[in-house]
Amino acid sequence: MFAPGKLVTRLLARCPWRHYHRRIARVSVNKALSSDDGSTKQVRIQGWVRSVRAQKEVLFLHINDGSSLQNLQIVAEPSLNNSAISFGAAVEVSGTLVKSLGKKQNMEVKAEDIRVIGECNTKDFPFKIKERHPSEYTRQFPHLRCRTNMFGSLLRIRSEATAAIQEYFQNNGFLHIHTPIITSNDCEGAGELFQVEATSRVPAAGDHRGFFGVPAFLTVSGQLHLEVMSGAFTRVFTFGPTFRAENSQSRRHLAEFYMVETEMSFTESLEDIMQVMENLFKSATSSLLNKCAEDLSLFFKYVSPGQEERSEKLLKDKFIVMSYTEAIEILKRAPDTFQYSTEWGCDLQTEHEKYLVRHCGDVPIFVINYPYDLKPFYMRDNEDGPQHTVAAVDLLVPGVGELFGGSLREERLHVLQPRLDRLGLTETYQWYLDLRRFGSVPHGGFGMGFERYLQCILGVDNIKDVIPFPRHPYSCLL
Repeated sequence: MFAPGKLVTRLLARCPWRHYHRRIARVSVNKALSSDDGSTKQVRIQGWVRSVRAQKEVLFLHINDGSSLQNLQIVAEPSLNNSAISFGAAVEVSGTLVKSLGKKQNMEVKAEDIRVIGECNTKDFPFKIKERHPSEYTRQFPHLRCRTNMFGSLLRIRSEATAAIQEYFQNNGFLHIHTPIITSNDCEGAGELFQVEATSRVPAAGDHRGFFGVPAFLTVSGQLHLEVMSGAFTRVFTFGPTFRAENSQSRRHLAEFYMVETEMSFTESLEDIMQVMENLFKSATSSLLNKCAEDLSLFFKYVSPGQEERSEKLLKDKFIVMSYTEAIEILKRAPDTFQYSTEWGCDLQTEHEKYLVRHCGDVPIFVINYPYDLKPFYMRDNEDGPQHTVAAVDLLVPGVGELFGGSLREERLHVLQPRLDRLGLTETYQWYLDLRRFGSVPHGGFGMGFERYLQCILGVDNIKDVIPFPRHPYSCLL
């Protein structure tokens, strides 16, 4: 009988290649490129080939593993070359990480071994080496477009933006709540709904209740669930997928997208909500500009020249505040011809929102106090006479229009109940009235469309190009 340690040693002795590679540290491309301590070390790099250049006396590869926009150069003896090493192939390289003699890269690897893990038929591969493919083309290949430089940068930026938003809320005392994706409430007025039902369930004769016993939908907003939680926690937020069944093929609509939503108790003014909106926007944007400079530069150079200056301007300017009534007056005086009405009481359309932002020098604008009849039942009545308004606020930003939407919520039972009665919603929202009966406090909150935020910062025109797998009418690839 022998000790377990001896057994491991004997097994490794039978697999010398595995034993060799276990002793070599696996390093990401990003870490390898930033290793500038002057020393040489044995490394193992795994990634995909971005270019191959075979010369008589040397073989050059550039590989990438998604951790960096920049590729890592591999220098190898010609004897290590084989026909399977091609653009798009997955490889593992073992060798020595050294200071590069070339000017285009800081570090490089002198290869001692190159293994092809997965071959790639470059003839059939839809993306070609050194070719910049338009987004309309790459969108046809949602299973492969993450391998392009542009979309790789987008996903790293998206990941960093997610972390920056989470960090802002965590640093400012907000509790993260996982609100449900399947819900029995329709968040009145938030958009068209996808109804949920089990396809395998065979209902009994006369049973029309469905799987849940009540109509169930994919959520259009986590707001009402956050309002529940704000009855026990003063600051809460959620960040997750939401769904709208709008039959729109526009550049600004998706059937599935991500929303950042928050609710704050003991909040009695729109100014408090607007301050959190502005702080969140500027905090996340500052983090992106600091941490994603290389990836952002790709968008600023090839997608939206001048966007870097525009994004930096958003951090410097104090956001403007105007009432809905003031906005309508500006639109009425505008030299532009609008497709939609600009009379008091009309809903602001994207064309109106973009004009207002341009009119104010491309500075984000808070538009407050919207007409009572335009907004859902949960918004707080301003009780302000003939031009009846609610305490609602939208934040309009350059290039996008509405980015944030929020309000004070109607916390007064004697005001809320008659409104629900008139709408015929009292029975459906009894639980919502309960929140007003048991320890109600002034509160409010907002939602921000995450993809629209990315569009605003990157200058991307089509919302389908800032989400990994876009869902929209007649398109659900994968």
